[in-house]
Amino acid sequence: MKHLFFIFFFLPFFALAQKKPLDHSVYDGWQSIGERIISNDGKWVVYTVTPQEGDADLFIQATGGDHYKKQIPRGYNAVVTEDSRFVIFKIKPLYKETREARIKKKKPEEMPKDSVGIVELGKDLVFKVARIKSYKTPEKGFGWAAYQKEVVPTKQTIAPTQKAVDSLKKKIDSLTLLVTELKNIKSGNKDGEDADEDPVTTAPAVEGSDLVIRNLVTAEEKTFKNVADYSFNPYGQKVVMRISKPAKDSTGVNAVMLYDLNTGRLDTILKNGNDFKNFAFTEDGSKLAFVAERDTNKKALQRFYDLYLYRSGGDSAVVLINKRSVGMEAGYTVSENATVSFSKTGNRLLFGTAPIQPPKDTSLVEIDQVKLDIWNYKDDYLQTQQLFRLNNELKRSYLALYDFTNSTMKQIGVEGLPTILPTNEGDGDYFVATTDTGRRVEAQWTGNTKKDVYAVNVKTGEKILVKKNHNGQVYASSTAKYILLYDNKAKNYFAWDGKVLKNITSKINVPLYDEENDVPDDPNPYGVMGWHEGDSAVYVYDKYDVWKVDPKGIDIPKKFIFPVGRPNMVYRYIKVNPDEKFIKSNQPLYFRLFSEKNKYSSIVISKHDAGYGFYNISFLTDIGAHVYNTFLKAKNSDSYLYSKESYTSSPDLFFSPVDPKVDRPSGWHSGELPSIQLTRLNLQQSQFNWGTSELYRWKAFNGKEATGILYKPEDFDSTKKYPVLIYFYEKLSDGLYNYIAPAPTPSRLNIPFFVSRGYLVFAPDINYTKGHPGKDAYNYIVSGAQALSKKKWVDAKNIGIQGQSWGGYQVAYLITATNMFKAAWAGAPVVNMFSAYGGIRWESGLNRQFQYEKSQSRIGATPWERPDLYIENSPFFHLKNVTTPLVIMSNDADGAVPWYQGIEFFTAMRRLNKKVWLMNYNGEAHNLVERKNRKDIQIREQQYFDWLLKGEKPPRWITEGVPAVKKGKDWGMELAF
Repeated sequence: MKHLFFIFFFLPFFALAQKKPLDHSVYDGWQSIGERIISNDGKWVVYTVTPQEGDADLFIQATGGDHYKKQIPRGYNAVVTEDSRFVIFKIKPLYKETREARIKKKKPEEMPKDSVGIVELGKDLVFKVARIKSYKTPEKGFGWAAYQKEVVPTKQTIAPTQKAVDSLKKKIDSLTLLVTELKNIKSGNKDGEDADEDPVTTAPAVEGSDLVIRNLVTAEEKTFKNVADYSFNPYGQKVVMRISKPAKDSTGVNAVMLYDLNTGRLDTILKNGNDFKNFAFTEDGSKLAFVAERDTNKKALQRFYDLYLYRSGGDSAVVLINKRSVGMEAGYTVSENATVSFSKTGNRLLFGTAPIQPPKDTSLVEIDQVKLDIWNYKDDYLQTQQLFRLNNELKRSYLALYDFTNSTMKQIGVEGLPTILPTNEGDGDYFVATTDTGRRVEAQWTGNTKKDVYAVNVKTGEKILVKKNHNGQVYASSTAKYILLYDNKAKNYFAWDGKVLKNITSKINVPLYDEENDVPDDPNPYGVMGWHEGDSAVYVYDKYDVWKVDPKGIDIPKKFIFPVGRPNMVYRYIKVNPDEKFIKSNQPLYFRLFSEKNKYSSIVISKHDAGYGFYNISFLTDIGAHVYNTFLKAKNSDSYLYSKESYTSSPDLFFSPVDPKVDRPSGWHSGELPSIQLTRLNLQQSQFNWGTSELYRWKAFNGKEATGILYKPEDFDSTKKYPVLIYFYEKLSDGLYNYIAPAPTPSRLNIPFFVSRGYLVFAPDINYTKGHPGKDAYNYIVSGAQALSKKKWVDAKNIGIQGQSWGGYQVAYLITATNMFKAAWAGAPVVNMFSAYGGIRWESGLNRQFQYEKSQSRIGATPWERPDLYIENSPFFHLKNVTTPLVIMSNDADGAVPWYQGIEFFTAMRRLNKKVWLMNYNGEAHNLVERKNRKDIQIREQQYFDWLLKGEKPPRWITEGVPAVKKGKDWGMELAF
């Protein structure tokens, strides 16, 4: 009896100690860090904490010792003013209210609207204004904010016309007609007599609304009516407003008004126009430019915009450029779709021009117009690409500029030279121009095009050919002194100095290109870190380190961080100042460090060591089994905001006020940065059986060492046997320490969910060779599965595989090559490389040929050159070998993989009497977008794998299916009995 008492006494406590497995109810409340800001003085941080579904919160927190922390429910889109004194943000309506309004199909103007909030940092008062459309602050100034209110929707009753009155009398006089009318209404016929003479109509919405400009210091406000658009100049001395004529005001006019924030003066600088847009100031606000269309002929089939300029002190804006201006290309006009901007000095105004489009053909009524696409083999772009690009092409513009120093217009870009890269913030002597016109057809099978590269002399308009048929990348130096080219074939960087193109990296003895490139195409470079002040050097990456290179090609390139050997640690620059244009001598530089071997990471600071002539490093964060993603530095102090995460720890924010020049306090480990933890997210995770991640190594069938990630349940017991799910794409092991939130994913395996519920999840890396992607996948995935199966804690009879897109293709291949997997799930797979080769990526209109010849599919040849490789790698031709049950997801709005690949897969499997299911989420993309669909697929995926790998009962959608007549009524998720 004593022993029984002992057992029953401890059973409740033992049960309480067991952690729960994750279920599908946990998703919505799982949190993440959204926005994150550190004030310029480093004394304040602002961030949002966002659940997967529901209402987020904005937090404003002091970094000093006063423990100030303010929570703003539903706050987002925050800005801290340049003087670090105020934070301005929007406030969303309650998620519940917005959802209910959508359910009721409210009109846009009736939906719940945002509010704006303003907090003076360190104080509790929150100034709020409801129903706002937008807010703005000066980009580089402070002291002011503006917010625009939403228009309150109102309906206006308009008096019936005499025609409508006569019509109504006729209806009353004729009972037969009245009955007919009532019948039409009852049957939904809206095409009956007088249907367009309803005496009650709704007036159109007024475009403009109230704009309020607020002095943040004094809290004084000024309201302006009927504002449709507005902008501050960068330093916040002026505001330009586009005033929209009220619909009911017959005396009102459209106008552009300028408000001087310092003097309070309001000037109308242009009025009587149909449209004003694309406002641009010089930094000091002394010049304002915009485009305007002011044709008084309301029936005109063509509308022409002019470029206007206003100078401080002037009476009004004047036309600077129009279609008749000197310098304008014949048949061109000012584009209303191009960005208008001033150069850094304000000496140039950059804008766009466009060919004048012919007027709309009104000679044919719509019902007589033929709808036809004509494909021509000489077209630069396929018709599908042309149609996809149509809207952009109709709005295409070509760069032009106005030079205030000599009052001339220069056309820089034209139809044959469409791409222009301004240099030196618009003040460069030479701009860079590229064109691939006439050579775009080959992109169908190469994936890219060769380009002619030109230097355009901005003053003379002369175009100097730098390189013809360039295959690679193009970079401009910070001052426009050089044009830098990376040549994919030569695998080196070349610099053009205005005269000659010179190889400047030939003396570097390590590759500057992707050493692990495994597609049948030239490898990409690791890239450019930046330019040194005055363009005296350019910094380029190799796999691990950085090289300082002389653009003249005279001085020998030097290793930037480690002068001898290769560190086997990857260093990549963190640009802490978004306005940085170049790197200065002796400037402290920040790098994200990553260990290839053990996947550890850290943030380091690098300083120039005069004694050794190179930069050495100091650790700002410890290097260990975690990941640092966010790293922000305060503009005016050595204070930092960063995030830290691991597979077992949700990303949290940390703040460090330590100046790296100051000695570390006692008690801190070498290399560790004293810090304050600001957030502790997802504490509920401790209630659930989570998991661990570790590197798993084995020998692949080709004898090479292979690497992957093995995820185990937190309560892993080596005396038990666990079913296994294998998830793969290409290489995933660099993400060993990434936190993966339990979430209804778009398509990939929900790793923490399955791990929590007693599965092992294995994610192997795959190395590829040209022409044999299927065998390569088999080589690494199956060898890894076999190596893992030898562990006594692996249930080798219950292993499943899951992959999406390229991973889905590999699932399809594997089930034709082995029967070791008991269950398979393939999302958006390609099954037949012959039919997929000629397919279209509907999201872009691109043909898929390049994927097979040069890219991910890795065949490296056409089907007529190597049909054997297409047959070898196409699961379709080997489906008779399949014994593994399979679920396919192929969605009818997939823009990457033609969804008929899923149909080919399913119908062939069905014909062969294989166990197969096909899921088509109607209207969905390659990866599921709608959250409701993501939640649905998670449940079905669990049901499927639990059935085959754990012996659970299957649901009815598996055993019986869901007939079309029950669609939307019966989801088939109930378990079959």
